[in-house]
Amino acid sequence: MKKLLGILAIGLFTILFGHDIQLLSVDNKDGTITPKTIEDEFKKAGFYISDNRDMNGPFMKQFQNTDFKVYNLFTTHHIKSVQNLAKEYPRIGLFTPISMSIYTKKGEDKLYVSSLTLEAMSKITGIPSDNKDLKNIAKMVKETLLKAMPNGKLEKLSYEPSSTPKELITKMHVKLKKGDWVSDSDSIIEEFEANLEMNGFVQAGFNDINYYFKESGDKYFDIFVSESICKLPVIYTVAKTRPEAGAFAPCSISIYKKSSDDFMYVEYPNVYNWIASLDIDNKEAIRELIEAQAKMEVVLHNLKTDYEK
Repeated sequence: MKKLLGILAIGLFTILFGHDIQLLSVDNKDGTITPKTIEDEFKKAGFYISDNRDMNGPFMKQFQNTDFKVYNLFTTHHIKSVQNLAKEYPRIGLFTPISMSIYTKKGEDKLYVSSLTLEAMSKITGIPSDNKDLKNIAKMVKETLLKAMPNGKLEKLSYEPSSTPKELITKMHVKLKKGDWVSDSDSIIEEFEANLEMNGFVQAGFNDINYYFKESGDKYFDIFVSESICKLPVIYTVAKTRPEAGAFAPCSISIYKKSSDDFMYVEYPNVYNWIASLDIDNKEAIRELIEAQAKMEVVLHNLKTDYEK
């Protein structure tokens, strides 16, 4: 019976809430459910934990304020499913790891967890929503959250996703010199990271997706890493009206090179996903997002220009 109820609950997740964001809440007056207990449940389910970062400390340090009793950005991924997808769909690196926000607002006892729906991940990456490995990732996230949050319920968001004429992925690629791709790619990544730091971005995680291919002797990729980056004023400002924005933060920047060609690709899901999926209309939040996007585009443009001189 419990198993049947669990299956029905997961079905309701999909049927009732056609948003890009899925939001689960639970009464947590006794405080027994925490970011750590949620992390432990994901570990038991076989997920790799990239980070589980308490943001209230940074909020208080930089802005001397927070609207939350709890606000964590939680990042995780399922290694085998990602590995199965990566060759045909390297854009799975855009969600390796998957991001979630775990939060309780001041003056409330409810604990919330937000994450992206299967449909949203499919829309952004171009991976078909009926792909078995992408479906498995989404299914396991839902199942694990329901286990971690007993008696949790689905929250209906007060808005619908809006449309945008903008591209949802910002991308850049460079052609590396034959025979010297290792030093070239290392230099590009080092310069990229330095420019991110100079423009106020923080590296919040690093995942070597190619490590698991190399471990099994598979040389399909020469490079495949995903860097999680965050700009504190962005998530702080957006979270005031859309705390579920942690489903996009930190952002995963995918960097990869196939062994079969000489191109290195840099891609990330940009801020227009935030604005459209979260239907953001707060002027200050939009300003922070657009400024961050502009800085990232300059970083990528300069990197490509410098390399190709």
